Amino acid sequence: MEPLQRYIAEEIAHDHADGLVGRREALRRLGLLGLSAPAAVALLAACSNNSDTAVTGTSTAAPTSAATSAPPGSAAALPTAPVTFPGPDGRTVQGAWAEAKQPRGGVLVIHENTGLTDHIRSVTGRFAGAGYSALAVDLLSEEGGTASFTDTAAATAALGKIPQDRFVADLQAGVAELGRRLPGKKLGATGFCFGGGLVWLLLAHGTPELAAATPFYGPFPDGGDLSQAEAAVLAIYGGLDQRVGATRPAAIAALEKAGLPHDVFVAEGADHAFFNDTGARYNPAGAAEAWRRVGDWYGKYLG
Repeated sequence: MEPLQRYIAEEIAHDHADGLVGRREALRRLGLLGLSAPAAVALLAACSNNSDTAVTGTSTAAPTSAATSAPPGSAAALPTAPVTFPGPDGRTVQGAWAEAKQPRGGVLVIHENTGLTDHIRSVTGRFAGAGYSALAVDLLSEEGGTASFTDTAAATAALGKIPQDRFVADLQAGVAELGRRLPGKKLGATGFCFGGGLVWLLLAHGTPELAAATPFYGPFPDGGDLSQAEAAVLAIYGGLDQRVGATRPAAIAALEKAGLPHDVFVAEGADHAFFNDTGARYNPAGAAEAWRRVGDWYGKYLG
């Protein structure tokens, strides 16, 4: 099992441990990923036995009270449109495009392990409303696109069976498409959860077209080397997210070793996936502060 596949399986197990998914449904989802019944049961037990101790933050924390009545950036969000563009090996890649009125730069948006959802389209539109034309890539394009899956768990399972190299190739095609649509503009990449991990993978593969990146609670790859990257990185974590938070020291060490401009924001009192306003772990205050910091970061490094 590749690291991102293992990550998806662990996400299902942690959702069960947190009471978000019932045992039968968790076992079904793990089975769709290809885990045997004994392996799935063992994973659920291991995650249920984990401590609930929070991870200590490393920067100014966001307040835990609700800061906004609407998701951050949504008031100015612009509409998205479905697009296709050339991918590797002659394949066609699907995505969602939102064009800023006077683009300051461009942002590649990388979805969670449920595919290109309405939430990710919303975030793409929010970036456009903030002045950054944005492209969200559907990493299930070869399977017919996220919309072809009526079962969210099936979409997640399909993502869990795709080689990491294909993800990177499709995302690099997305970066190239952004560059084609925004000639002369600087580009960034933002991803969430599974997509945050893919931001780190993109940086580990170099992708020199990226001037900035803001991975949200994405697992840092084992042995990740960022020496070929050129992006300024703002890494975002939830203070209660032990699993991804455990990879934070490795990410910081790699950023420092590579000499990349970087900062870390930990939203205290917020858990994994705290930015997703459609999910059970949404933290309005943490999301608002993270969005503000992302805007400042892109304002500094993208224009």
